Amino acid sequence: MAQAITGTHFNGHSMVGALERVMVCSPRTAGWNQPEHAANWKALGFHHAPDFEQAQAQHEILCRELKSAGAEILEMPAAPDLSLDAVYTHDASLPTDYGLIVMRPGKPNRVAEGPRHSSFCQTLDIPTLGAITPPATTEAGDILWLDSKTLLIGHGYRTNTAGIQQMRALLSPKGVEVLSAPLPYGPGPSACLHLMSLISLLNDHTALVDLPWLAVETVELLKSRGYKFIQIDHSERDSLACNVLAFGNNRLLAIAENPKTNARLRQAGFDVRTFPATEICINGSGGPTCLTRPLMRR
Repeated sequence: MAQAITGTHFNGHSMVGALERVMVCSPRTAGWNQPEHAANWKALGFHHAPDFEQAQAQHEILCRELKSAGAEILEMPAAPDLSLDAVYTHDASLPTDYGLIVMRPGKPNRVAEGPRHSSFCQTLDIPTLGAITPPATTEAGDILWLDSKTLLIGHGYRTNTAGIQQMRALLSPKGVEVLSAPLPYGPGPSACLHLMSLISLLNDHTALVDLPWLAVETVELLKSRGYKFIQIDHSERDSLACNVLAFGNNRLLAIAENPKTNARLRQAGFDVRTFPATEICINGSGGPTCLTRPLMRR
């Protein structure tokens, strides 16, 4: 039965397959145009007060790129308990071939997002496989599918030991090995440093990396699995150069404000599309991968 549902409505277990179905949450849906929401920007770690009009326009360009790549776009419904961070839809849930896993983010204002993802996905005939519960925390920005049976989870301030253990308990019975990857202290607990801030998988054998910030054991693990690395231009670290969304078939979506890294990707043979992202991405520290929750890849 799971296979029949998977073939029609959803799947997981890949970061690089052809993107066919994706969930997003626009700035309008996340309340960027509501003064009471926007006033919280500093507490949430944004660099400056959000410009709703510019952010919405940039998000619409992102959605046009998604549609052009062949993806069906599904907009989350608005809800009063969503914060500015809800635009970064990747973090609050993890689709698998067996259903959705509801994350419990380490950032307290984001805890409400997971149940919202679950209820919306149920309307799309995507069941819930399980949910992470206290004291565990998990954010999908810390999670990479290395292959269909291997999940790598970053262990840091947003995803803790208990969260990794609960993910293992959910997925091990399905034959999925869950591995842990230590994350650096970086800018500290108040900042957003995910595993996917340091690695973006581009295809089945290539990764874009911020190499100096990766743990040695993570580098060795990827190399042992045959991955080749493209390094970001380090001058573009703060503008999220390492956060790149794979459309599948060597097609990528990257932030336009990172021309040096994007040139390296093109030189390596990738088809790189870009969009302006100063407000929607760089201000809130979430790249194109963060803005999208893939629900189906092929």
